[in-house]
Amino acid sequence: MTSKSGRPNFYLLAIFVLMLFLNAFKTDIYIDEDNIIESKVDSLLALMTLDEKIGQMTQVRHFEDLASDDEIATKFIGSVIHTQGPTPGEDALGWQNRFKALQEKALSTRLGIPLLFAVDAVHGQNTFQGATIFPHNIGLGASQNISLVKEIGQITALEVQATGFNWTFSPCVAIPYNEKWGRVYEAFSENKELTSQMAKASIEGLQGNLKDDHTVMATAKHFIGDGATDFGIEGGNTSLTMKEVSEKLLPPYKTAVKAKVGAIMVSFNSLSGISMHNHKELINDTLKKSMDFDGIVLTDWKGYSRFGKNEVINAGVDMVMAVDGDLDVFQSGLKNAIANDSVSIYRINDAVKRILRQKFRLGLFKNPFPNGSFISKIGNQNHRDKARQAVRESLVLLKNKNHILPLNKDFKRIVVVGEHANNAGLQSGGWTMAWQGTKENYKGATTILDGIKKISKAEIIYDKDATGNHVDADVAIIVVGETPYAEMFGDINDRNIENKLALSELHQKYIKKYSEKGIKTVVVLISGRALVTTKQINDSDAFVAAWLPGSEGDGIAEVLFGDYDFKGKLPHSWPASEADFKDKYGVNFWDSSKKPLFDFGYGLNYKKKKVIKSNHK
Repeated sequence: MTSKSGRPNFYLLAIFVLMLFLNAFKTDIYIDEDNIIESKVDSLLALMTLDEKIGQMTQVRHFEDLASDDEIATKFIGSVIHTQGPTPGEDALGWQNRFKALQEKALSTRLGIPLLFAVDAVHGQNTFQGATIFPHNIGLGASQNISLVKEIGQITALEVQATGFNWTFSPCVAIPYNEKWGRVYEAFSENKELTSQMAKASIEGLQGNLKDDHTVMATAKHFIGDGATDFGIEGGNTSLTMKEVSEKLLPPYKTAVKAKVGAIMVSFNSLSGISMHNHKELINDTLKKSMDFDGIVLTDWKGYSRFGKNEVINAGVDMVMAVDGDLDVFQSGLKNAIANDSVSIYRINDAVKRILRQKFRLGLFKNPFPNGSFISKIGNQNHRDKARQAVRESLVLLKNKNHILPLNKDFKRIVVVGEHANNAGLQSGGWTMAWQGTKENYKGATTILDGIKKISKAEIIYDKDATGNHVDADVAIIVVGETPYAEMFGDINDRNIENKLALSELHQKYIKKYSEKGIKTVVVLISGRALVTTKQINDSDAFVAAWLPGSEGDGIAEVLFGDYDFKGKLPHSWPASEADFKDKYGVNFWDSSKKPLFDFGYGLNYKKKKVIKSNHK
């Protein structure tokens, strides 16, 4: 390093030495940043009263749970959640202003600790009209596109922030054992390796650098065994041994913790008779101590009053959804428990430190308010283009007799059948605009029929309920499937007699009517799980599993007509008959006692005219 005169250039040399120093000690710099946050947490904790600590452990809705907004300050609330019920405002600015007003209440307290604002954004910002709604996780699992899932997380985070939130209750990293479970579609796959990779990508996309104002805190859920309950009962008992839990269910959580997920939500189910909300061995000893999870453990809905109150806190839960009448029950109950030594102050301090730690990591003490400039990005074309890509790549081609697909754009007449073909709500499933979903079209969405009309030159006839007589059609595209559901309302059992493992009789008739007339039939199945459709697959010329595609239904037409090839692979083994569900589990790739109709990882495409092999075993 010399100057033009040949003498040493000490300026360049100094820069070079500094770069070497920084590179050698950059790990220490990150450690220092964590140490700085820990010092701030300890300093703030030392100033807090018991009421302020209990307040930080409290999460409420922005409506109904509070007598007035002033209780944000007087009860020292730590977090606010938006769920089913009144929306925060008329538009995104109204949502932001509502949360800004609540944040100002929190900041008015003597310590000025900011609020966390949480929402169940499980496939996009699915609570907001006009947001980009992505395929549910089962569809993303079918895509096996890890980088795409990360991009979806980034877009979701931005649209969540644009509506005023800094925390989302996603991703779900369950391993479903039975299609009877009403939440199969919330999970990525029955395969733990694929689920782990998807979980990592989703968390990294959502959280990014947490201090950035376009990221949000993610939540891995539901810890643990939610999808592995006996007979697929939501909140039922999981009878796996601890060894089986460790080998089969824990891997995605270990990945999530390594990815620095900010929160983990506890599950409604029990494990060998012990409620997960009370399971100290798994929450405190395994998750927090053995796995070194340093984020927030929170209950599910009303978890405190539902699962033994202070047993929940002693098990290691840090934040409580004190909703629907639980606010005073929780705050007074926990305060009394501390007074009589049934809950230690050390347990409280651990909980509050974890909550404060994440608030510092999110940068909320410096930047507590949402960014109004993000509003214009909600549902923009770039976001919708990415969602449409996700739809295309999630589609799994199960049958293509005589290569009827891709369809000819120059067909003269195409008949499209079924209410699911022209209804954005039906194609999107639960957790879309409402907890149980909607059966109506919603703002900004494109239906499957819209996409077909856009891409085909043919005369398109819409025969909603298969009552027409269109024997001269070149092909019938028959769109059938499930109606939206969420949580226990999606379980298939005696409590929900309308839910079936097979298509409804009405939808079976749609397929039968057109196939018996000798019209070429392409069936598109809209569902949150693999269904027993053996007869319908046999009766059709082509059969496509489209899962729950979300707002960009036109992505389906782009593949059916050959603009893009099929890429999707089954994220679950496909059952052959309802007899496969007589015992407590369904059909899974790791269970050799049952033979699926199609194996995990199965999928046809146009180019090779053969099965696409999965990257996971």
